[in-house]
Amino acid sequence: MPNSGANIRRTPAKLDPVWDRILHEAEQAVKDEPLLGGMIHYSVLHYPTLEKALSYRISLKLANGEMSEQILRDICDEAFAADPDIAQATRADVVAVFERDPACHRYLQPLLFFKGFQAIQTYRVAHWLWKQGRRDMAYFFQMRCSEVYGIDIHPAARIGRGIMIDHAHSIVIGETAVVGDNVSMLHSVTLGGTGKEEEDRHPKIGNGVLIGAGAKVLGNIRVGDCSRIAAGSVVLNEVPSCKTVAGVPAKIVGEAGCSQPSISMDQLIEK
Repeated sequence: MPNSGANIRRTPAKLDPVWDRILHEAEQAVKDEPLLGGMIHYSVLHYPTLEKALSYRISLKLANGEMSEQILRDICDEAFAADPDIAQATRADVVAVFERDPACHRYLQPLLFFKGFQAIQTYRVAHWLWKQGRRDMAYFFQMRCSEVYGIDIHPAARIGRGIMIDHAHSIVIGETAVVGDNVSMLHSVTLGGTGKEEEDRHPKIGNGVLIGAGAKVLGNIRVGDCSRIAAGSVVLNEVPSCKTVAGVPAKIVGEAGCSQPSISMDQLIEK
């Protein structure tokens, strides 16, 4: 097996605790499961930075007969090089998944195995393309993300950092949606519109919000910071900060219960 990854591993260009931990965990994973050695080497240990590894992972997943892996990797590399904020958001997302998902025991797991994390990073590249005016290519990334991961995020949506999407299947985030920092959501969440209007028509989710599985937030409404939306709820009206809403249609049923519901992930409603 080539050892170029080991050489790169021992000569880091700069201090990067998240990437250094991923590399350490990757080396241990190869020892624990040698049959995955080739995959882990070419997905992680072969690369000098998290950005390069992520470009490889995204391009490998999204490539098809219409667009080659190399072209997609070049686009991802370009996006990461042009916008350092993407790399910082990516690292915050890794930490968020590790800290909030009880099924995540290593920083390595989101990069290799978790489609919610990978889909968000694909969105970040698509959003960069959208801002550059390369909208058809951004739509291609959106299309392939939906086909591969089952997650449909419009490239024009604005999403913060420290995002954790657990299980992630059937997530839909519309064009004019805004998602703040440190937001957690579970599968089958929709941030959608309520009609055919073409202006600002999607929800604005504040910082630190927890959105339960199957919840639908519809229309140009604001969900306040550090609030909770119970699983299966349909939210049609504004939600104040630090409140819990539940039901169809959703109504305020109590306080959020803690200062950071998206981090505690506590979805129980106290009576």
